[in-house]
Amino acid sequence: MIRASIFYLGAQAPLARLTLVAAVWLLATVVASRTMAQDQPPKDLERASQLIGTKAKNWQVEGWMNSNPLQLKDLSGKVVLVRWWTEGCPFCVATAPSLNEFYDQFHSRGLEVIGFYHHKSDEPLDVQRVYRYAKQLGFEFPVAIDYDWQTLRTWWLDNSEASWTSVSFLIDRRGTIRHIHPGGQYVQGDNDYRALRAKIEQLLVEK
Repeated sequence: MIRASIFYLGAQAPLARLTLVAAVWLLATVVASRTMAQDQPPKDLERASQLIGTKAKNWQVEGWMNSNPLQLKDLSGKVVLVRWWTEGCPFCVATAPSLNEFYDQFHSRGLEVIGFYHHKSDEPLDVQRVYRYAKQLGFEFPVAIDYDWQTLRTWWLDNSEASWTSVSFLIDRRGTIRHIHPGGQYVQGDNDYRALRAKIEQLLVEK
């Protein structure tokens, strides 16, 4: 409809056509800018781009649930999705179904999902409460506690201005970071969900 309208205006009123094109371009720019501002801060996107293609570092976490203690080297040959989450985070609650879906659908093909809890509350960390909350979210994949944000700082926050902490790293079978969702949510149907799912499927095919 827009294309047909532009063609008609081009035949009848060139000035009106240019005005319409400019208005459409401006609207698209505003929408894109608002989406970026509401979803991920630009500095977090920049930080993510700097890390793509680098080797993932070892993690320092404790208190494993749904698994014996794991290190990244133990998962060599697997595609690994690491997500930081915490209690009271609406983005984490919204994203939980996607994590559970990815684990259910792709674990048998070589995907491992890992959830790292990072404590944000002013109250003392209660490990059993963390485990109960993980169960409420339906997590059946390995979960561990990132005490004092040691791994979050090493992987994401140190020497950067990144602000969001609910970050996800997708690591290929060789231990290389291939995709980062720099915070916020990804839910079925949105662009971030589609991009992450497509990347998981791509990495599972790679050998």
